[in-house]
Amino acid sequence: MTSASIPTPRIPKSILRRSTFDDQHHMPCNLRLTSGPIWSRGFKAKMTSSSNLNHFSNGNVDVGNSNFRTLSPASSSVITNSATTLSSPLALPLGSKKSVCLFYCEETKELAEKIANENQRDESIELRSIQWRTFEDGFPDLMISNAHGIRGKHVAFLASFSSPGVIFEQVSIIYALPRLFISSFTVVLPFFPTGTSERMEDEGDIATAFTLSRILSNIPISRGGPTSLVIFDIHALQERFYFGDNVLPCFESGVPLLMNRLKQLPDSDNISIAFPDDGAWKRFHKQLQHFPTIICTKVREGDQRFVRLKEGNPAGRHVVIVDDLVQSGGTLIECQKVLAEHGASKISAYVTHGIFPNKTWQKFQHDDGVGPSNGLSYFWITDSCSLTVKQVQNRPPFEVLSLADSIATTLQI
Repeated sequence: MTSASIPTPRIPKSILRRSTFDDQHHMPCNLRLTSGPIWSRGFKAKMTSSSNLNHFSNGNVDVGNSNFRTLSPASSSVITNSATTLSSPLALPLGSKKSVCLFYCEETKELAEKIANENQRDESIELRSIQWRTFEDGFPDLMISNAHGIRGKHVAFLASFSSPGVIFEQVSIIYALPRLFISSFTVVLPFFPTGTSERMEDEGDIATAFTLSRILSNIPISRGGPTSLVIFDIHALQERFYFGDNVLPCFESGVPLLMNRLKQLPDSDNISIAFPDDGAWKRFHKQLQHFPTIICTKVREGDQRFVRLKEGNPAGRHVVIVDDLVQSGGTLIECQKVLAEHGASKISAYVTHGIFPNKTWQKFQHDDGVGPSNGLSYFWITDSCSLTVKQVQNRPPFEVLSLADSIATTLQI
């Protein structure tokens, strides 16, 4: 049999992990067979040299000395190197965590440290620093420390768009990191600040939620593909469709933190969930459906708006008002009054994002055990808005439920 008549072998690339080549014949050698998928047909091998291949008998040929071994139809084997098998640099052993380099802005430093501490045992989160400086004219003078040190690594940035003035400098960092030859990139933006401006009512209105989505959709693609964008309890679920194909939005919720906290209360079996309006009910009722539900509604009378009880009975119950965010707090306070009038024994509140512009958190008082008409038993918020957390810490009725563990989990996706 001449070498010209021998067909070229077809070895699937997915199973030919590594081989060495015979310098004389340019053929793979030092191969061994290990357990693997079944091949439906055997294959024959070809030598480019004029060496005599005098026997292809029953699919058995010796590889080491210009001979070959073909796989029989019943063979359940893969070809690997006799010493080692190389795998993808992104592959992880089963059960292990990937190591992530976490950058952060000045506002999220405390939250970033909590995230790192949550993973201190396995050291899967490594904090990295950025030099946040400004020129004399006020424009940012930024520097990513040890940029060469993150090549080939998984990288994340913990952002906080608390005001328009800080967005530009953080976007500058967000656009730069994927270009540093990193394996993957994740942006964690706990609070999407323009979420309440998602539609227009009159011609000329600007839906700034779409504007910010477009800015984030233009993050450069890293070596690992599109950027993952993690957002907690975005105001309107349809905003997921505002983002382009260059990012992969990952929408998480802080409600599981609330549920865990409610289980710890001494009256956990006497809790009802109240929604201040139909929008909040549509947003969260499926996550809290095993609790008795109370729904309030906003009624307009002339130029004034009032909150009325629409559905449910709060009498004798510890009622927890749930919404995605709070600004001035007017709706929550009106809802509290209505629930107290209808006989609630205790009233608490939860929002994922406590914005509280101009220190409006001061409107909320602790009930001091007197009763729900006097104030709230608890007001739970997350640390998605870092500036607010610093203001309300250790001030009853406020209690902060940290997103640190939830964020650490999303970084492993």
